[in-house]
Amino acid sequence: MAQYLLSVYQPVGPAPAPDVLEPIMQDLDVLDRDMKAAGVWVFAAGLDPTSSATVVRQQGTEVLITDGPFAEAKEHLGGFTVIDAPDLDAALGWAGRLARATTLSIEVRPIQH
Repeated sequence: MAQYLLSVYQPVGPAPAPDVLEPIMQDLDVLDRDMKAAGVWVFAAGLDPTSSATVVRQQGTEVLITDGPFAEAKEHLGGFTVIDAPDLDAALGWAGRLARATTLSIEVRPIQH
């Protein structure tokens, strides 16, 4: 089994209205239960808005701290799920379900060990 990061990319801006968000959250709950039942779920988390981000970087001998996201973009990492899957095809299957549940783009990347 290999671990894969399923990154959820969402548009910058306010959350959808409750009547739009509620069915999405229900679909995510079902997916999380299915992942856990299948034994593939490792960890998942949603992230606060990019306005809450802080970037720390090395510049010469100093460490600089900057408020805000690393990169400004129209879409950003809004959350992620880590899964154990036998191969990329299986991970892509779970990512497809996550894309359908969230209606957002999902990036799939293997985690190095």
